Amino acid sequence: MPRMLDVSDDVRAEIGDEEADRLLAGEDAPGSYDCTSCRTPGNSEQERTSTVLFVGEETAVLAFAHATCIPSQVVPVSEEQLRGAVRSITGEDTRTASAPAAPIPTTDRQATLGITCGLVLIKDELHPALVVEPNGPIARPGSTSLEDDFLPLLLEHGFAPVTDMNILPAPIEGWSALLAMGKLHAVLQPGTAGSQSAWWQAHQPLAVSDGWRTAANKAHTVLMYAAPSGTIGHQPREDLMRQALEQAAAKGLLVAASMPLAGT
Repeated sequence: MPRMLDVSDDVRAEIGDEEADRLLAGEDAPGSYDCTSCRTPGNSEQERTSTVLFVGEETAVLAFAHATCIPSQVVPVSEEQLRGAVRSITGEDTRTASAPAAPIPTTDRQATLGITCGLVLIKDELHPALVVEPNGPIARPGSTSLEDDFLPLLLEHGFAPVTDMNILPAPIEGWSALLAMGKLHAVLQPGTAGSQSAWWQAHQPLAVSDGWRTAANKAHTVLMYAAPSGTIGHQPREDLMRQALEQAAAKGLLVAASMPLAGT
């Protein structure tokens, strides 16, 4: 249903007319939210609500606030400040699409994580999923070994081996997928003192399909599957992606977890 949203000309210019109209129609805007200014609950179906766009060097995050607190505006911030905005939005204070991410430092080389967004059928229900695969081996920080420690590191973080693609992955504590303005911005992991930090962050927000976004907003949960470099590949269709995931699971090369959706 339509939302009582204020979208300033500056915000509209940044996100585009199409996305602004989707927000006003209620397609990409939440009903209830925590005000990014006063941190108390708000409801865009019942009260005037400002759209506030935080823009960093490489990333933008859309937040919502009571119109009585602050007007709709674009707020230029540093990447460090933007991480604070992400923590605020994610609640620390209380077809397929794919894209590369920021490189993960290793001992003497860098590997880039690629993420593919697709729908996975489990027990007759479609679930939004992220499939993560590096473009090369991942070494432990400080290690000089050439062995790929990508899966062992994820297992240590709480991900579990996948033996059957028809079983829903178990939840993982402290992780979440950040969706803002209908696009995937980051996968967040637990930080220090209850905070979250970006485990994966898109160089540019990753557009997802309408079906993926609808399923994610309905379930408020995203599944994340991960496999070593060269295991899955960039599959152009979801049925081929499912087949590649099943083959990886059969070889013992797939881990997964479910995590909450942060944002809209």
